[in-house]
Amino acid sequence: MTGAPLTVRRVLPAALLVLAAAGCAEGGAAPGGAAEASCAYVVTYADRSYLDTGDTDFTVGEKLGTATVPGCDDTPNDPEGAVPEGRVTAYAVEGTDPAVAIAVGDTPAEAILMKVR
Repeated sequence: MTGAPLTVRRVLPAALLVLAAAGCAEGGAAPGGAAEASCAYVVTYADRSYLDTGDTDFTVGEKLGTATVPGCDDTPNDPEGAVPEGRVTAYAVEGTDPAVAIAVGDTPAEAILMKVR
């Protein structure tokens, strides 16, 4: 990435929310009648799994490479409910070791903060 780093202070972009929602579809009624989500927004980078933090105050650093978004099929009897494996760009987070946290998104401006789980 060239130029000054991008500081991110905003709500998650709608496109990423749609992706996360597709991966977190309600899987039906759980015991007691409550609906239960079985897929979380997780990415894998450098043999580590990262979860979305919801944090919006961080600074995107240089491009690291590509992270994998695992596929999800929390509705096995509904072939249209499956979400295939995907790829997303991984970025460093200024002041944080990538072994602890990364940012992911199609562009630095759309990146969301993910922390190792």
